[in-house]
Amino acid sequence: MINWDEMSNLHVIQKLKQILVRWFGVELFYANEHNRLPNSFLDKNYRFQNPFMKIQMGMNYGHEFLNSDVEKVNDSFQAHSSINYSFYDSFFPGIKGVGTRITLEGEHAGSIFAYPFLSEDLTSEEITELKQKLIECGSSELDANMAIQQVHRLNKSEKEYLRELVELVSQEIVTFHHEIEKREARILELNSELGTKYRYHSMIGKSKQMQQIYRLLEKISRSESTVLIQGENGTGKELVAKAIHYNSPRKDSVLLAQNCSAFNDNLLDSELFGHVKGAFTGAIKDKKGLFEMAHTGTLFLDEIGDTSLTMQVKLLRVLQEGTFLPVGASVPRKVNVRIMAATNKDLKQMISRGEFREDLYYRINVINVHLPSLRERKEDISILFEHFLEKKCAEMGAQTKSVSKKCLEKILDYPWPGNVRELENEIERIVVLAGDSKNITPDMLSSKITDFGSTPSAAAARGVRITGTLKEAMEELEELMIREGLRRCNYNKSKLAKELGISRAGLIMKVDKYALDKRSMERSRKEQESA
Repeated sequence: MINWDEMSNLHVIQKLKQILVRWFGVELFYANEHNRLPNSFLDKNYRFQNPFMKIQMGMNYGHEFLNSDVEKVNDSFQAHSSINYSFYDSFFPGIKGVGTRITLEGEHAGSIFAYPFLSEDLTSEEITELKQKLIECGSSELDANMAIQQVHRLNKSEKEYLRELVELVSQEIVTFHHEIEKREARILELNSELGTKYRYHSMIGKSKQMQQIYRLLEKISRSESTVLIQGENGTGKELVAKAIHYNSPRKDSVLLAQNCSAFNDNLLDSELFGHVKGAFTGAIKDKKGLFEMAHTGTLFLDEIGDTSLTMQVKLLRVLQEGTFLPVGASVPRKVNVRIMAATNKDLKQMISRGEFREDLYYRINVINVHLPSLRERKEDISILFEHFLEKKCAEMGAQTKSVSKKCLEKILDYPWPGNVRELENEIERIVVLAGDSKNITPDMLSSKITDFGSTPSAAAARGVRITGTLKEAMEELEELMIREGLRRCNYNKSKLAKELGISRAGLIMKVDKYALDKRSMERSRKEQESA
């Protein structure tokens, strides 16, 4: 997002603004890709260079009229990618402006506007109509006359000069951003060694939660203690087990893993502890179990919460005494194995329900590692996305791809219930569908991601009253629909008015009635926070 307050302070843009005021008497301003004006521009103490602009922005709905013009121009830019500028008629009859597109990384990033001016062939009747409109909107006759007199009349060649200067402002912003990107790329290149702080073994994350886990793993890797890893499916519990093992004194010995929910009790017994010849039908020879095979190494027991109480007794004996009994054997065997266990279940609740042994819980939970879900560490999504994208492109022999800003926004908004595993699978799907394309666009994402958040939440819908008067219920539903619609349309009132089937002026009055404009809602939020 462009910081206009910062951009407008650049020396070259300040000079261009001075020229535009001196030659054409226009106000120069910026609106982002969501048609939002800079906060400073909407401040009541902002010093406008143009008297007409000052009077307009002092009206009750002056900024709404300006927003209407901005939306009209930006909508034309969005609809026609080949158009880079637009002369437009404003809300006030006879008053004109010009807007130029800003394009960054191939995407529309907002527009620069020069406003207001008049055509040189404006008639006296049109001047009278303009003055009447200003008075209707709250201006005094004296102010209206003064404002109109100071708006410059431009001929065809002057309009073209104005357009070229405004386009020059857009080009300076694009050039500045390209230079910043080059500097940032150089800094990243020179400090690439610092990237290791976002990694620990095969885990990736720069969030505070992951940094705390890295520090914990550094400490416990050098120990022989039993570790319990807890977290939702797909958060990377096995990666943690591997990181601990391969940074421990046992790194030169084997690491074996077993999903305890994959077998029934009898098969799991044989898998873990082995069996002797003739122990059961089909046992035609002795078989070593995973405990024996992992001697001097590490055994990772995934989904330990799915084991039966009978199996839990056998596991407890290995942990306490270091001995086990193969199926069908009469002589116990001794092993030296470090145990790590993982589960996505709440073992304490299972203990209270009698589904998990409390003594086993305390044996495996000497050190606890809790992995946060991906939605709890959203700042890691972008770095994980880049990592998996590079990895999948390399695996498939595809050219390196870049992701668009809107696509990344969709990815960041999605809650990722399947966590890192779901994200990795989604990226693999994207790389396959992208084919030879260099750019990843929103249409390549799964529908579950693109559709997320596109409709009002069920919780919000359930909040509509079903008691009281019909008028109260209808007003509450009206407010809810407008509130949700404004968020969905990024406060584009023209777009929402079309969706709701009402006029834009009607929508503006309803927004004012329910205090749903951005400034009112932000003020209300701050008041609630301070209360």
